[in-house]
Amino acid sequence: MMGSLLGWPGSLRGRLFLILLAGLASAQLFSFVVITAERDQTARAIMLTTLQRDVAVAVALLDRLPAPQRPEWVPLLDRPTYRFAIGSGAPGSAMLSSRLTMIANEIRTALEPRFPVRFDAVSGPPDRLQGHVALSDGSALTIVVQPAHWPVASWLPVALAVQLLVLVGCVWLAVRLAVWPLTRFAQAADALEPGQPATRFAEAGPDEVARAARALNAMQERVARHLDERVRILAAISHDLQTPITRMRLRVETGVEGPEQDRILGDLEAIEALVREGIAYARSVHGDVEPPARLDLRAFLESIVFDYQDTGRDVAVAALPDVTIVTRPQALRRILTNLIDNSIRYAGRAELDLRIADGSISIAVLDRGPGIPADKLDAVLLPFVRLERSRSRETGGTGLGLAIADQLASAIGGRLTLSNRPSGGLKAVVTLS
Repeated sequence: MMGSLLGWPGSLRGRLFLILLAGLASAQLFSFVVITAERDQTARAIMLTTLQRDVAVAVALLDRLPAPQRPEWVPLLDRPTYRFAIGSGAPGSAMLSSRLTMIANEIRTALEPRFPVRFDAVSGPPDRLQGHVALSDGSALTIVVQPAHWPVASWLPVALAVQLLVLVGCVWLAVRLAVWPLTRFAQAADALEPGQPATRFAEAGPDEVARAARALNAMQERVARHLDERVRILAAISHDLQTPITRMRLRVETGVEGPEQDRILGDLEAIEALVREGIAYARSVHGDVEPPARLDLRAFLESIVFDYQDTGRDVAVAALPDVTIVTRPQALRRILTNLIDNSIRYAGRAELDLRIADGSISIAVLDRGPGIPADKLDAVLLPFVRLERSRSRETGGTGLGLAIADQLASAIGGRLTLSNRPSGGLKAVVTLS
């Protein structure tokens, strides 16, 4: 949270981009500063060397010329950063800056001891250095130096902007190539659903990505194999139990009638119900065996409601919109009958509501029963999970009804969500895309 408050990106892509861009931009800026400093030092050294040589030659030349000819030669010896003037020059100050002192030392080295020179500074802008020289005939000569900064080329800012754009593009591409496999891994993990055929992850790209892809595919295969093995064991046990249960029922029914017989028959009925639900749950994991078909959803829901009403059960439905979908009818019927039976068992009544919004279809089964504790809404979708307080074993049920509905909803490409109604009761919603 502190990172987001400080502007630190929350995504790995943003963090890598920011770190790489900051590092490379800092390196680029440092290189620019170093090159500029080196360029300035080199230019200064060249300027001082040229100044030292040219001033020595110019002063020696003016010293040898007759005094009347000197004014004619002075303009010819002028340079962009310094010039010569006959006379004592303008009044100045003996206090020199470090830069002017460095230039004065170079000129002094070039002229002394033959031509003693005295320096002063004339305040600007710009600041100027004056060197006062006495020629051999006693004439005064002033050397006026006006240091100038080396101009920056007009194309340099454009070159820097192009470099920064190239840098940003390369950093973005590098981050995208580095993060994209993680994004694909996350998408593959999100798409992994128990009971659904897993899509193999492409084992291509860099060695690390290919290795991770092979590991993900192997994990998907192990999970699918483990789940299929458990489902097959459950189906086999449930199927094999039917035969001994049938023999036990026949023996009890042909035995002595009485309360004990009724209790045993009740236990056998409960075992048979559990076996049937176990087989149904095992089949629900592989709900894709039924081919999809085009379905008039309004007529489909009305037929389910009428079937319940014909048997005297209190099932109501609101006004249904006309809608046609492509789905697996038997799986959808099993989902809704499980939810309706659940509502009738614990509330005595069920209500159906069909809504269409944002391209998805929602079928809600509502009741006015005791509901489910908020911390148990997800747990009841697991197989054999029962709530002891509000839905005890005496009320019936095997703990597989909601689990089967949830598995079948996933198998037909939908989802089942449970929530408690504000006015009391449970709301089970099947959402189909």
